[in-house]
Amino acid sequence: MKRFDGLRIGRHHVGPGHPCYIIAEIGINHNGKRDLGEQIIKAAASTGANAVKFQNYRTEDFLSDKTLTYRYVVDGHSKEQSQFDLFKQCEMSYEDLVAYRKTAEYFGLDFISTPTSMRGVDDLVSIDAAAIKNGSDFLGNLPLLKHMANSGLPTIVSTGMATAEEIDEAVGCFPGQKPILLHCISMYPAPMSELNLLKIPTLASATGCLTGYSDHSLGSQSAALATALGACVIEKHFTLDHALPGPDHSMSTTPQEMAELVRSIREAEMALGSSQLAPAAGEAHSRDQYRLSCVADRNLSAGTVVAENDIVYHRPGGGIKPAEAGSLVGRKLGHAVDRGHLFKWSDFQ
Repeated sequence: MKRFDGLRIGRHHVGPGHPCYIIAEIGINHNGKRDLGEQIIKAAASTGANAVKFQNYRTEDFLSDKTLTYRYVVDGHSKEQSQFDLFKQCEMSYEDLVAYRKTAEYFGLDFISTPTSMRGVDDLVSIDAAAIKNGSDFLGNLPLLKHMANSGLPTIVSTGMATAEEIDEAVGCFPGQKPILLHCISMYPAPMSELNLLKIPTLASATGCLTGYSDHSLGSQSAALATALGACVIEKHFTLDHALPGPDHSMSTTPQEMAELVRSIREAEMALGSSQLAPAAGEAHSRDQYRLSCVADRNLSAGTVVAENDIVYHRPGGGIKPAEAGSLVGRKLGHAVDRGHLFKWSDFQ
């Protein structure tokens, strides 16, 4: 399938030939406190990330059973909490959304958020968000995906837990501009043995969409590997401190860790370089020094007809190539040469 070439998110071009677009996923790590959320945005700006992402959900959009609990780790200790209460305390108001959008812009970051309703999509349109992100849990909500497709905003869709059929159904909701698909493993944290990063190029070839990676693993290695496999967007959870209360802080990156992740991705991009089958620009000196040339194996007098056993192949390069040695055999020298002389075409009559 023909691949979608690219699009623009906020102030950035995203797609082949452009730097990987890096999202610091704040999610619910603001803990329902606007001042904390704004501190995290400011910290994200110092890491080299391109965007911050929040979640402008309403708990009732996806959860009604108040008996469901969630167990997570806070500062090394296990904690169990009502899912409903947990999500409810981290909801954002429309005023929060506006404030975070302005703060992100002030610090040079694009603002992205994940809504859970059509009204949430409309709110993001009204504040001119850079993009919409659909979470893996909402991949099957096709009416919401269609509303995202009609919003006019670039849409990023995570594919955690999804089958091929479910991904096709989701992409089918976008008859115009295709979404960016993020490979994702919905485990927190996700172990290296479960990452299956080879799905990234498979997603691209199967759907024609730009692809990326929502990284729930620890460290920065998998993000760099994903970049090498063609990911044009990387999303990573972000916090100020692993010890803050809440379910995601322990597996999120701190400012120092996010800066390292960004550095790893940019180094991966540099290392990928060009696919052209030609010497690298910096190899010109190496070719001259390390390649071999046709060299005289003994002292030869003027008029000598060069034989095959008069030629050996020694460093440096820059002389007649070994592949051209056959063209020297049978030629007559116009002047004497010493053993070790690099043959030149001008040596011959």
